[in-house]
Amino acid sequence: MKEYRVHCTHGSYVTKEAGVTLSRIGIERIEVSTYTVPTNLPESDGTLKWNSTTLVLVRAYGESKHGLGYTYADRATSTLIQDRLSKIVEGQDVMAPASSWNAMICRTRNLGRPGIVSMAISAVDIALWDLKARMLNLPLSTLLGAVRESVPIYGSGGFTSYSDEQLQGQLAGWVEHGITRVKMKIGRDAAADVRRVGIARAAIGPTVELFVDANGAYSRKQALQQAEKFADMNVSWFEEPVSSDDLAGLRLVRDRGPAGMDIAAGEYGYDADYFRRMLAAGAVDVLQADATRCGGITGFLQVAALCEAHHVPLSAHTAPSVHTHLGCAVTPLRHLEYFHDHVRIESMFFDGSLSPVNGELAPDRSRAGMGIEFKHADAQRFVA
Repeated sequence: MKEYRVHCTHGSYVTKEAGVTLSRIGIERIEVSTYTVPTNLPESDGTLKWNSTTLVLVRAYGESKHGLGYTYADRATSTLIQDRLSKIVEGQDVMAPASSWNAMICRTRNLGRPGIVSMAISAVDIALWDLKARMLNLPLSTLLGAVRESVPIYGSGGFTSYSDEQLQGQLAGWVEHGITRVKMKIGRDAAADVRRVGIARAAIGPTVELFVDANGAYSRKQALQQAEKFADMNVSWFEEPVSSDDLAGLRLVRDRGPAGMDIAAGEYGYDADYFRRMLAAGAVDVLQADATRCGGITGFLQVAALCEAHHVPLSAHTAPSVHTHLGCAVTPLRHLEYFHDHVRIESMFFDGSLSPVNGELAPDRSRAGMGIEFKHADAQRFVA
C-alpha cells in the first residue's frame, strides 16, 4: 500500500488506498474592515440614486493562511460580523465551511434572515471557502468542481444619470473590448427610456445583445407597454420590469411579453426559500443570484441546485472576483454581470482581479482560492 503525504501549511493530510484523513485545523480568527469608495460619476437607476459604494471585507485565518471574503453592504454589516459572527466561527473546522454556515444561520435566527444578516453571513462564508481552497492549494473553482473553463459576461452600467454621450461611450467601449452583451438602467422616465434604448442600440450595432434593467420601477401594464417598444429595438433581456416581490406581476410580463425577451429577477434574494418561491411561481425565464447577498458560496450552490431542479438558467449578479469561480462550477449558469462599480472597486482593491478575454472571465488557476490578494495600502484612504 502506497502512502502519499501532501504538505498543508504546518499540518498535512495523508492519502491512502482506504481514503483521506486530515488533522482538524481550527479557524483562528475573523477580521473585518469597511471601505467606502465614491463613484466616478453620479449614478442612478429606476428607483435609487447613489454617489458611493461600500465594501465590507472579511479575512479568515487558519494556521499560516488567510482567506478573503466580501460583500457590498452597509457599515452595520461589519458590526454584525465583528460582534456576533466572528465569535460563532472562530474555532470551527477550516475544512468544513458549510458547518460554519449552519452555525451562523442558527445563531442569527432572532435577527431576521434578509438584508444585513444574510450579507454578513455571505462575506464570512466566502472567506471560509477561500481559506479552505488556499489550505489545499487549489483554485476555488477546482475545489468546487469546475464544469467549464470560463464564464460569459455582460457589461453592466448605463445608469439613468448618464448623459447620452456617457451612455453611448460606456456601452460601445465594452463592445470594442469583445463583450457581446451589454445592460443599461431604465425606469426614471418611460418616454425617455425608449429614446435612450434607441441611442444605446445605435451605439452598439445590430448584433450585440442589449439588456435593460428597470429595478422594479414600472407598473405591470406600463412594463408590458415598454416591453413591446423595446422589442422593436431587439432588447433580449428585461430585468425587474416590476418589483421583484410582485411574483404575479413578473409572471404576467413573462407570459404576455414579446417572444425572445427573457424576464429576469432574483438579485435581492437572501435565502433559498425566496428563490424557491420565485421559481415555483414561474416568474422568471432566468433567475439571478448574488453570492455576496444570498449566503455566500454555500447559499449560491443551493440556488444553483434549485435552478437545475426547475430547469431554469442562472445568472450571477455582480462581484466578478467571486462569481467567476462559482460560475465555472455550477451547471445552470448562463452568464455573469460585469458591473461597472464592482469591476472598478475590485481592480483598485485586489491584486489578481480578472479582465475579460473574448467576452469571458476565466479563473487564474495558478493561484489558490479566488486568486486575489487585498491591496491594503491602496485601500487605506477609503476606510469608513
